[in-house]
Amino acid sequence: MKKYLLPFIMLFGIMTFSQDLAVTGKAINPSDDINDGAIELKVDGGTEPYTYKWSNQSTSLHSKMSSGLVEGVPYTVTVIDAAGQSVTKVFTIKTQSITEVFNGTMTPAVSALGSVLFWDPFAAIGIYDPVAYADEKMIAVPNWSHDVQDKFVLKRWLKPNGAKVKKGDQLAIISNSQGTEETVLSTATGKLDYLVEEGKVIYNSDNQEHVIEQGAHYLASIKYDEPMVMTHPNGDPITKGIPFIVMWLVLGALFFTIRMGFINIKGFRHSIDLAKGKYDDPNAPGQVTHFQALATAVSGTVGLGNIAGVAVAVSLGGAGATFWMIVCGLLGMSSKFVECTLGVKYRDILPDGRVFGGPMNYLRYGLEKRNMKGLGKVLAGFFAVLAVGASFGGGNMFQANQSFEQLAGQFPILAGNGFWFGVITAILVGVVIIGGISSIARVTGKIVPIMASIYIVAALVVIVMNIENIGPAFSAIFEGAFNPGALKGGIIGVLVIGFQRAAFSNEAGVGSAAIAHSTAKTNHPPSEGFVALLEPFIDTVVVCTLTALVLIFTGMHEVEGMAGAQLTSDAFASQISWFPYVLALAVFLFAFSTMISWSYYGMRAWTYLFGKSRKSEMVYKMFFLIFVVIGASVSLGAVLDFSDMMILAMSFPNIIGLYIMSGEVKKDLNEYWVKLKANQLYKKQKLAE
Repeated sequence: MKKYLLPFIMLFGIMTFSQDLAVTGKAINPSDDINDGAIELKVDGGTEPYTYKWSNQSTSLHSKMSSGLVEGVPYTVTVIDAAGQSVTKVFTIKTQSITEVFNGTMTPAVSALGSVLFWDPFAAIGIYDPVAYADEKMIAVPNWSHDVQDKFVLKRWLKPNGAKVKKGDQLAIISNSQGTEETVLSTATGKLDYLVEEGKVIYNSDNQEHVIEQGAHYLASIKYDEPMVMTHPNGDPITKGIPFIVMWLVLGALFFTIRMGFINIKGFRHSIDLAKGKYDDPNAPGQVTHFQALATAVSGTVGLGNIAGVAVAVSLGGAGATFWMIVCGLLGMSSKFVECTLGVKYRDILPDGRVFGGPMNYLRYGLEKRNMKGLGKVLAGFFAVLAVGASFGGGNMFQANQSFEQLAGQFPILAGNGFWFGVITAILVGVVIIGGISSIARVTGKIVPIMASIYIVAALVVIVMNIENIGPAFSAIFEGAFNPGALKGGIIGVLVIGFQRAAFSNEAGVGSAAIAHSTAKTNHPPSEGFVALLEPFIDTVVVCTLTALVLIFTGMHEVEGMAGAQLTSDAFASQISWFPYVLALAVFLFAFSTMISWSYYGMRAWTYLFGKSRKSEMVYKMFFLIFVVIGASVSLGAVLDFSDMMILAMSFPNIIGLYIMSGEVKKDLNEYWVKLKANQLYKKQKLAE
């Protein structure tokens, strides 16, 4: 009887003396900067320990303070004590600057637009479980990092292979190159599976295969009895969904590839001939050459995404994401062919020589031809509104903002001078765009080859310096593409990450490039489609892939928790110490060329909505230059995210139109092939005859 008395007395005491759970807290706004808010809780009563369930996913279940929060947005926290009592509180950090007001207002809008763009239809209908599960816990060399210079040997196992182990059990003893021994502890409960035998090397930094191989520093795995749900710090399950926007772009690209008879492969050689000027007719209608149109469109897509975005993709999806990125880039070539062929076919050339073309034209007039006038007007208007918003945001402010941050990181003298950087950049942009598409094309025709050459040569230098890693690197890419670890989200997760980066980078299906290509001098619309299909090849298959290879060849793809652009910069710096300075300037050139290209895209969408007068064009250009200054000098957070998403949203009306008119493009393509084979197209060589 006595053995039951003590627990009963203790329980009675807890119930008698414990207080109700009481939670208070304060919202802290330490500065005028955005996204630096914090909430600190004070908890009284109840039974310790407490669990804190925050709506902010990056805040731990064990933390009574949440930081890095958006001002003006409500956050929820539920405090649960050991006895099961819970109290829920809602806090909102007060805004104290205009930028915080803008950011707080746009954050819900970003969530709303993101819920559409990144909605997972497969999970919604129950044929795919988006929740990420882990079948095993990998046991790594303690305190290992990607830049460690050491050799680790497994001295002896302390548990037999296949044994059931608990979290905290001693598993093995390992030693480093200095002979120092260390005991490895289990970080999970389950069945032990050896990956390395006694006396064998686990990881050697002098062995390039180890540096390249994903997870070479693991010595064992703990197999869970049942798959474990992977969670964010706040306890929410991690999901690896299949975003609707990615499927929309990729399935469209696959459809156009098949519909056009694999034009991305069959037309590649002819597209190079066109870009080289072999078929340039100086008397053809239009404003710029095939090459200038290509350079303008490439400058609009090759940018920070090729440097920072690829680093994020490879660090999230591993080396295998590179393979799927290339596949998506090849498919995207067909989407570009279709939209840019239509861009030329339905363009409008005014008596003064100005060209008005792009999705606004072919959506409206192409569908009107099919007795879909109402649908055409709606799609064209919707596209134009999105394009104007995207040009001010993703094509302007985002570029100015990110290029300033990158340059300020390498040249500290710039720090705090964002306004003046913006003013100077706006002047440079203004000098180019005031002259219209001819001026833009001349500048991009010079900048794009220079900046692309610098980046490509530097990447090739790094790869050649590490050429002995070519075998392990490509092995990591193919193994990662088809047999990735659970931590990378499985094959679906890696595929989606690769497709997503490629689709976001080359903008195939978005329709923006069709605006630039519609200005090309040509009598044959499909000719410009051929030129355009080179864009995804240059942007994704060449530039994005080279970035990924630099990361993999240098072993930097194993690094997690580092910003994208910095990761790429560090990868180059590990081989060419001074290259981050060149890379920072290259980022500025990428951003500058993207801005001047998007100024033209936005202006054509603006004139579609507000009239084709030169006065209307000048009003747009003034707005555009003001937004350059704003983008460089102010942290806009969610405003930039929202406007960047508008670029992707442009693909909704565009691809609907492309599906409807794909038969028309196929017919025009067949006629073009006949003329090409019959030698009926203008060729420069004929002048010499």
